[in-house]
Amino acid sequence: MSEQYHARKTYKRKKTTRKTSATKKQSALSALLARNPHAAWWVGGIAVVCLYVWLFYSFLVSPTGFRWRALFGDANYPAGYEIHGIDISHYQGDIDWNKLRGASIEGCPLRFIMIKSTEGSTRVDDKFKDNFRQAREYGFIRGAYHFWSNKSSARSQAYHFLNTVRLEEGDLPPVLDVEHKPADRSVEDFQNDVLTWLHIVEDKYHVKPIIYTYYKFKEKYLSKPVFDDYPYWIAHYYVDKVEYKGAWKFWQHTDVGQLPGIKSYVDFNIYNGSFYDMKKLTIGNQDTVW
Repeated sequence: MSEQYHARKTYKRKKTTRKTSATKKQSALSALLARNPHAAWWVGGIAVVCLYVWLFYSFLVSPTGFRWRALFGDANYPAGYEIHGIDISHYQGDIDWNKLRGASIEGCPLRFIMIKSTEGSTRVDDKFKDNFRQAREYGFIRGAYHFWSNKSSARSQAYHFLNTVRLEEGDLPPVLDVEHKPADRSVEDFQNDVLTWLHIVEDKYHVKPIIYTYYKFKEKYLSKPVFDDYPYWIAHYYVDKVEYKGAWKFWQHTDVGQLPGIKSYVDFNIYNGSFYDMKKLTIGNQDTVW
């Protein structure tokens, strides 16, 4: 009992010493700011600048950032491509399909539309059903994409997509939009998760799903050779040509496109090939596995 008593006393003395030390530091800081009132503005200003630099790097410059609208502004149109398309979701709101049907990009007709369908294991895009139906009725080649979530298992996400989307002959292969790796998963485990989604969906439609991501993410997290077996839809904005050296089928080259029938900005895409080639990529028209 005596040892326990002395131990408690020692602990209390250490705790009191720590509190006293912290109080002295706070008092010293308060005294410094009181003597130099402008110091508080400097400290606050430096903190804000540091936060801004971190956010800017994280969302625009780092390997997980590719949206540069604030710096570059206007849409860019790559030369040498004739097959143009867009991708849409509820962010585009109500679309006037009569106006959109006659739209063109750089003098070329709008050929295909990628439509957001699902996200995670439960969410369905508010405009998916209407957009998906209208795209076919107005003569566009359509596709549907699933937005990957790090909060749900790959299996649950795959079956959520399959239970929601009914792709038909003439539609583009299913698309997996993957842009973020969970911090608590190794690269190998993350790659296996992505492959699980791809394999489940491929077993349903008997075509290789399309992988959408941006080129830095592809190089950093999806560089395993098995992923090169899938058609690649690359996001890379405000550049004259794709910097990625591997094979790719689609290129999302800007997120500030504007078209009649759509009030907000919309993503512009091109297909790397002829219209005949793209038709051969669609469900029911593939002679061989991609």
